[in-house]
Amino acid sequence: MSDAFDTIYGQPKVREYLRTCVASGKVSQAYLFTGMAGSNKTAAAYAFAEEILKSDTADANEKMEIRRKVTRRVHPDVHYVAPEGAQGYLVEQIREIVSDCAMAPVQAKRKVYILDRVDLMGTSPANAFLKTLEEPPSDVVFLLLGRTSSAVLSTIVSRCQVVPFRNIPASEATAILVQNSQASTPQAMIAIQACNGSVTKGLEFLKSPERQAYRDKVLLVLASLARADDLDVLSYASDIVSATKTPLDAVRREQERTLEESSEFLQRSALKALEARQKRLLSQASFELLRQMTSVVRSWLRDVAVVCAGTPDLVLNIDAADAIRDAARHTTVEAACKAEKCVDAAEVAITYNVSPQVSIEAMLFEIREVLYA
Repeated sequence: MSDAFDTIYGQPKVREYLRTCVASGKVSQAYLFTGMAGSNKTAAAYAFAEEILKSDTADANEKMEIRRKVTRRVHPDVHYVAPEGAQGYLVEQIREIVSDCAMAPVQAKRKVYILDRVDLMGTSPANAFLKTLEEPPSDVVFLLLGRTSSAVLSTIVSRCQVVPFRNIPASEATAILVQNSQASTPQAMIAIQACNGSVTKGLEFLKSPERQAYRDKVLLVLASLARADDLDVLSYASDIVSATKTPLDAVRREQERTLEESSEFLQRSALKALEARQKRLLSQASFELLRQMTSVVRSWLRDVAVVCAGTPDLVLNIDAADAIRDAARHTTVEAACKAEKCVDAAEVAITYNVSPQVSIEAMLFEIREVLYA
């Protein structure tokens, strides 16, 4: 029977290292996974968490239940945490984690905390975390995720087992998707481009008609920009924001089902904590969709640039090839490259909690101006 580690695509050394840690019973109290976006750190963290919890029981039914809940991201003893502040982690966030560590696990024998983007953990939050990170309760494991170890405070790095993840080239990521799905190579290329190079998110994209429809909406807007007036642009931004909400409906339904299941064994205070956690996860899912939007825009601009450069055979969004050629007839390589900076600015604005509507409006106006001035 396959284990959860089989889902750590493109990282054979990491997969075998983590598998050995669990098999030998030598799981450390803290790990730092380092690698760029798209290297499958988050998927690896959830796989590791699943196998850690499963290793504490010999009951086959319990193992299946752990797998089901971790796969659905609803296990009450696997906690995912992302920075809530505009510039990173908040001290209050870390204190909440430290306080929660003292509580017993709800269902399993251990708890796992996955902390994303710890390279955005400043000195004050880190100071509030260090003692617990160095000497956590015996039933707690921390899995920290960061871009590079040099970007993480040395006081954090020194308390963790560092696990480096390799960057997966787009061609290899595409091949992995083809191998692990029913997708053709062009479909897999589109998924990788739409998901910023992530194999795991690419697989989710291929399984989600809602996410694919969301991409189609963004591409339709980009194809219409050249002939759009100001009111059109405002309408396009509104359409994108509305389309962002549709894929989240499935997330909400899953959360409602989890609350219904949990109400049978959780106290009211624990249910409130679960509701607050789900709210944060929903916010994170919304941000991920906006990141998908910016990834789609970047890949479209990249395709416009390669057509302008006289290499149309390098277009990746082949289902939008006609619109891309049309845009290329009205602009230049330099303009298409410059327009990518507008996308970067929008992504930064959204990260700093600027309204998505306002951020997307500004991005579309600027792209139209840069491409077609």
